[in-house]
Amino acid sequence: MAAENTITKTVWQYSEPLPEETMAFLRGIALDYSKIKKYVYNRYSGIGSLNRLTPAFDIMSEVRASGIRTQLNLPSAYFSPAVVDAVSDIKTMWGMLKNKLRTLITANENLSGDDRIYLRTVLKLDNIYAAILNHEEYEVPNKAKELDIDVEHLNRLLCRLTRKYLTKLESVSTDYFSIASCGYAYRDGAIYIASRTSGRRMEIPLKDNNICRRQIRLCIRKDYAALALPVETKIKKHADYNNTVYVHIGYQDMFTLSNGNVYGQALGSMTSMETQRLDDKNRRRAKMRSEYQHSMESGDKEKAGNIEENNLGTEKYQKRKDKERAKTEIFINTEINRMLESEKPCRIVITRPLTVGRTKLPSKAANRKMARSFNGYIRERLSYKCRIHSIDLIEINSKGTGSLCSCCGAEGKRMQNGFLCPKCGYNVSISLNGAKNIESKYNAAKE
Repeated sequence: MAAENTITKTVWQYSEPLPEETMAFLRGIALDYSKIKKYVYNRYSGIGSLNRLTPAFDIMSEVRASGIRTQLNLPSAYFSPAVVDAVSDIKTMWGMLKNKLRTLITANENLSGDDRIYLRTVLKLDNIYAAILNHEEYEVPNKAKELDIDVEHLNRLLCRLTRKYLTKLESVSTDYFSIASCGYAYRDGAIYIASRTSGRRMEIPLKDNNICRRQIRLCIRKDYAALALPVETKIKKHADYNNTVYVHIGYQDMFTLSNGNVYGQALGSMTSMETQRLDDKNRRRAKMRSEYQHSMESGDKEKAGNIEENNLGTEKYQKRKDKERAKTEIFINTEINRMLESEKPCRIVITRPLTVGRTKLPSKAANRKMARSFNGYIRERLSYKCRIHSIDLIEINSKGTGSLCSCCGAEGKRMQNGFLCPKCGYNVSISLNGAKNIESKYNAAKE
């Protein structure tokens, strides 16, 4: 199947309940996997290695030569993915830092247009960016040679901002690891993965007969394993998908379209109910923790033991929380599918997510709702389904789409019960006004 006609998605495969010996082996591999990642983080996440992250095989050879793989007795099927995984994390860290610096460069009023062009050009070129950070000689990019700039001043600014915002990768989960395709085989309803003894494999009985021939990820649960299998799905093309759809993504109504159609109206009530349930539950748990602490201090260990055994566990709490989240995610995917089937779009226009300048909201309840927002998940699933159905997903700048009147273009007022324009009297929901502004802004940019 041609690569351009497919897209990779993750399918989960679950094991049968496993004996403690097998679980101990999996936890041991996950722990050593995390140690390899930490080693790579510590050695290669600094400014000295910025221009050495590609290809990862050079780093893999150096890490192997250090002797840490032999010391841990970690099979190559786990060692190689661990190094590649760590290098990928480091690249992501640098990518996030560069995005942060680009935002700061744009917001810095003391920089000229030529200053910004130079800094943005440098951030695109890792070899030059690394040379500046390490105070090494480099050739000024051709695009920057004709600019009226103070190179030394701009380089010092770039170094200061990098030192200030560069984070250090440390935390590594110990409940998963990846397995290279050479490290496992399927047979008789089970997957056999590489063990620490050469020529022997560990048996993991499975609940289904799915087979994968690519690198997989094994996640460790309480007494079983969950395997994330990458599979290729054929991209669909619909002859009748010809419409352009303008979508406002909201917290109450999931999708509001400029034509007035709304999808996912129950999202707000679902998330609010779960947030309230968690608030009540956490309040009761906090009270129990206080009583437990008081009992321990007063010497009533029997009462403290009863409280700890019956009230302070997290297994049921997390299970219910995961169940409610899964229910919401199913609802979101169902509504996205319903929108695509009903609107038949060849193009969907939304705004880019707005994250710059975010501050805490004035109330704890509002902050909790924001923390539990599914906005990121909605965007991720919409993007995925657009790729699956050959739909163009276009993101535009959100400036003006929320504050301006979509009828006359004047500055309006966002109120609790909707949007009101003082100039023309236009009164409509905030979401619909935003969707109409998205349509107007996109069409104006095309002209």
